[in-house]
Amino acid sequence: MRIVHVANFYGPNSGGIKTTMHELGRGYLAQGHEFIYIVPGTRLFTEETIFGKKITVPSIILPGSCGYQLIRNNRALVKLIARLKPDRIEVSDRFTLHCLGRWAKRNSIPSVAFSHETLEGLAKRFLPLPGLVRRTLVSFHNKKFARNFNQIITTTNFAAREFIALKTKNLIKVPLGVDLKVFNPNKRSEELRTELLKGSEILLVHCGRLSKEKEPQRSVEALIELRSRGIDARLVIVGMGPMWREIRTLAKGHPIDTLGYIVDRNKIAAILASADVSLAPGPLETFCLAALESLASGTPVVTSNSNAVGEFLIQGLKDPAGATAHDNYGSIADAIERVIRKEKIRLRAREVAEEMTWDNTVSRMLEIHGIQKVHNSLDLPKAS
Repeated sequence: MRIVHVANFYGPNSGGIKTTMHELGRGYLAQGHEFIYIVPGTRLFTEETIFGKKITVPSIILPGSCGYQLIRNNRALVKLIARLKPDRIEVSDRFTLHCLGRWAKRNSIPSVAFSHETLEGLAKRFLPLPGLVRRTLVSFHNKKFARNFNQIITTTNFAAREFIALKTKNLIKVPLGVDLKVFNPNKRSEELRTELLKGSEILLVHCGRLSKEKEPQRSVEALIELRSRGIDARLVIVGMGPMWREIRTLAKGHPIDTLGYIVDRNKIAAILASADVSLAPGPLETFCLAALESLASGTPVVTSNSNAVGEFLIQGLKDPAGATAHDNYGSIADAIERVIRKEKIRLRAREVAEEMTWDNTVSRMLEIHGIQKVHNSLDLPKAS
């Protein structure tokens, strides 16, 4: 089977979408299928990769996005896909690639689209509109989005909520996975830990895109709060984004290091494994691969109780792999204190991650594509 995956909002510093696309490709190839992924680039270019055939097409850079790119010509894109003659189409963009779903339906090609964001949450955060108007626009877009594709994929119940409210029938949940070999407790390095701590006792890490919807400043504020309580903690921030300069300014004068975007996944894995707590404060996270990668590395996570991370973090409330907090630095600091006092929490973190592999994700996607038997694990909660 030839599967073509198209993604926008892709660039040198891309995170979750790029990882998801690569791991799906790796898994499809291992199952004997052909995988082609099309992404924005500077020009039309084709290359063979370990994840499948990669095709870049001319794009524009989104202003203020720190490198995110958008495919420039959807008509040319459709013509390219037609020449590729796919058996299945996957799309990672809920905003600008609806035309692919409509084209696929006209040509009787099954299509799926991933909803990687919560439009309801983003609109509430960034659209200064009356509540009723905003909700009407979100509902209109989501209905149109769901209508244009055969299946809509969400990775968590949190991400699915706005579609469930509309009683969307073609909605399926497929949790993402983690590379348990790359992200592993054995990557913990006392030498690296000592280097990052610079004499402090507790090492915190924030790994993710530095953008407003992810609220990275809360990690900085929580570190400052912990220090005011007499806790000798230090924060390491891994990632880039539009808030890079703002975060560096906020961190000035405090034991905080901003390392920027790190390409080497093994280096990131070593940092995560060497930390005491990983922070994921973004209230709109619909999954957060960095949080799952932290758990796989044996590092507990503190996150917002407004996002989706708690769905896998707090599996079995008697023995969670971290803690959730309200959306303020004081509550986050409280949660960090609770986590660092818990024994055996690193073992629990790894146990949770071991239940969520990319093999599981690939198998579930192949079920949707009609290649493997569908299991009940694809079910979603019903609309209330």
